[in-house]
Amino acid sequence: MESTLDQVHINFDAASLHTLNIALALVMFGIALEIKWSDFRQISQKPQWVLVGVLSQFLVLPAITFVLVWAVKPMPGLALGMMLVAACPGGNVSNFMTHLARGNSALSVTLTAIATMCAVFMTPLNLRFWAGMYPPAAEILEKVAIDPLEMARLVALLLAVPLIFGMLFNHWFPALSKRLSSFFKIGSLLFFAVLVVLALAKNWGIFLEYIHYVLFLVLLHNALAFGNGYGLARLFGLKRKETKTITLETGIQNSGLGLLLIFLFFDGLGSMALITAFWGIWHLISGTGLALLWSRAKEDSGL
Repeated sequence: MESTLDQVHINFDAASLHTLNIALALVMFGIALEIKWSDFRQISQKPQWVLVGVLSQFLVLPAITFVLVWAVKPMPGLALGMMLVAACPGGNVSNFMTHLARGNSALSVTLTAIATMCAVFMTPLNLRFWAGMYPPAAEILEKVAIDPLEMARLVALLLAVPLIFGMLFNHWFPALSKRLSSFFKIGSLLFFAVLVVLALAKNWGIFLEYIHYVLFLVLLHNALAFGNGYGLARLFGLKRKETKTITLETGIQNSGLGLLLIFLFFDGLGSMALITAFWGIWHLISGTGLALLWSRAKEDSGL
């Protein structure tokens, strides 16, 4: 069954890959239009907030994922897919969900910016480190011979460059950025959502046939990601707004980037693509549900 799952061919051609590249860059540019240098100054007064967010995303989540993989022992491709998701930075929609949950929006966009820059180095580093310590996944890495520098270059082009350009554009043209930000935020997310829906529609039969292999893993992994963010924030004594923000930033991963890396570096390995794609669907459902729960909870509810 392992070989069958790995040989599953996801209908995702070169044109779709190119479109996904554009979508990821546009989403990041749109987010950057809302980031002000004053946000960094404000957050710099509370550096522990950023420290907890970065630790949660790039240290604790990959470590928890490694422990989960050792405990559950999924197929090697599924294990590697889980590690790749954990190695990616927070997902772009976390900013919207933080706003919906009445979290700290300034912290959310700041963490997005910092995590994006960190991901240039931390995504390939975490994938190489944690997967290298799990022999079944390490075997796949050896076969594909990934160049970490090439992966870092791609992450920089897709995420860091649009982020920097967006922030510079906002700095130079603040009035225009304010008018464009709503369009880009909604338009780029809709564009990305339509792309996901179309990709899912093209692969609906495959999705239904193999969903039972990844359903439990994704639900458990995503729950642990949210729990990690929440627990670490509470452990460090963060207040309610910041706790919600760290939780969402950790539980919403950039699975779009993960899929792109799978198709470019792993030749679209079926098991990796399936679990990453379902992550991309499920974290939107779970994240939205959690954000709505928090949006309706009273401030003194303790949630």
